[in-house]
Amino acid sequence: MLDGRTIKTAAIEADWDDIIRIVASIKDGTVAPSVIMRKLSAYKRQNRLDFALAELGRIERTLFTLDWLEQPELRRACQAGLNKGEARHTLAAAVYTNRQGRFTDRSLENQEYRASGLNLMIAAISYWNTVYLDRAVQHLRSINAEFDPALLAHLSPMGWAHISLTGDYLWEQAKRLPVGEFRPLNDPMARLKLVA
Repeated sequence: MLDGRTIKTAAIEADWDDIIRIVASIKDGTVAPSVIMRKLSAYKRQNRLDFALAELGRIERTLFTLDWLEQPELRRACQAGLNKGEARHTLAAAVYTNRQGRFTDRSLENQEYRASGLNLMIAAISYWNTVYLDRAVQHLRSINAEFDPALLAHLSPMGWAHISLTGDYLWEQAKRLPVGEFRPLNDPMARLKLVA
């Protein structure tokens, strides 16, 4: 083990049958992992099975750490996944900025309403961005612009620089588009043409 403490393999061996039974139950769908976690955490002290699972987890973490150290592509893939999660959290904080990202409601029901509303706003922004990212890619393809299609996997629909998250929303003054039509794409080259 990388943290210096020896893994107690005897504890794993002693409860191996129970570990296999738990794994089979989860894989078969007989028992939800949350139920097993609840049962294991219900004991006042750590029981033998819980200890054995913790030791087995230490083996898994050690093997993953070794893979992490040896494989730069694994580190890049993990970092990309973390970046996507962070982008979502940053967008959530930006949308919910007037309370600094905290729910101050006392009732669970009101907290759930706020969380659902926040998730709905994030989903709407993500959907809007996905539709327009796809339109931008289709436009680039239609004009035979050269770009590496592998880079598309790294696009994120979590940007919001083009969306006003604060201020007045004048819905009746907003230009309504007919069904099936879109707003024009932003052409960054147009600004350069105006300057030149």
